[in-house]
Amino acid sequence: MTHTPLSLVVLAAGKGTRMKSTQAKVLHELFYAPMLHHVLKAISPLQPAKTVIVVGHQREAVEKSLLDFSVDTAFQKEQLGTGHAVLCTEPLLGNMQGTVMILCGDTPLIRPQTLKAMANAHTSNKAVLTVMTTILDNPTHYGRVICDSNNTILSIVEEKDASSEEKEIHEINAGIYCVDAKFLFSHLRSIGTNNSQGEVYLTDIVSLAVKEGHRVHKYINPLSQDILGVNSRVELAEAQRELQQRRNRALMLNGVGMISPETTLVSPQTRIDQDVTLHPGVQLSGDSTISSGCIIETGALLHNVHLATNCRIGAYSCLKGCSLLPETITPPHTSSC
Repeated sequence: MTHTPLSLVVLAAGKGTRMKSTQAKVLHELFYAPMLHHVLKAISPLQPAKTVIVVGHQREAVEKSLLDFSVDTAFQKEQLGTGHAVLCTEPLLGNMQGTVMILCGDTPLIRPQTLKAMANAHTSNKAVLTVMTTILDNPTHYGRVICDSNNTILSIVEEKDASSEEKEIHEINAGIYCVDAKFLFSHLRSIGTNNSQGEVYLTDIVSLAVKEGHRVHKYINPLSQDILGVNSRVELAEAQRELQQRRNRALMLNGVGMISPETTLVSPQTRIDQDVTLHPGVQLSGDSTISSGCIIETGALLHNVHLATNCRIGAYSCLKGCSLLPETITPPHTSSC
């Protein structure tokens, strides 16, 4: 990917009050996994030298969910802002060389190829800091990107600190950064809390880098939906729908027939051959395998089911943990193999 050593920091300490839930925000599930897991799967292809997850709210539950991932955790005892959260990783990353990529654990739609492209752009531009931005029709709730007449980034202003004029800006901070490790930790401690939240804003490193004359690059992500931060049940449903659509589109392009893709759910682990037809409302989960020529009728639910060629599953059947021979036909409402 790049010759520069890369470390990852994922911010996952927040409570997520707008979720209206007792559960930590990053543990809310969408498309068969907690949203934090989607972020970790997106960063895995970057093959980072070290990945550190900043935990806080419901620390034990979040750490328990990470047992299958090769990551370290840093504990943010008090929620004192994003800059403070990154500073909590200094004992683990303070001696690292190269680049630190920082992103949030509540952005499950981010794609591996986008992160790779950003890391490569950061290296090729010899930047000290690269900030991912995007353009939104409605930028409410996001920090605005302040640029000069040459469209060079100068600073980021958080929504609550923005003037009425700054709130008219549609280019927003996506919350993903590539930063030179030495610069990052040497400057985080100098960031104050002179803002409406009384917090240490990570975004303030932008103006610090500009002020000192460092090269600051702006990586514009044209896929604005990919940086959707999930802060409510509504946004959780929107993210679920997007991941479902991506999965179904890939399957259809590979020869799977779907009569109603918007109502069809297929887990990432399920393997489906070409020339399979899925009727509306079908759900395939677990490590299911569906062989060529199978037809699964409306509303059927299959979990860890293995179908040989040319099987037909009747409507509203509910099958779990079984294998069917070629040419098997089950009637509607079948509940066991």
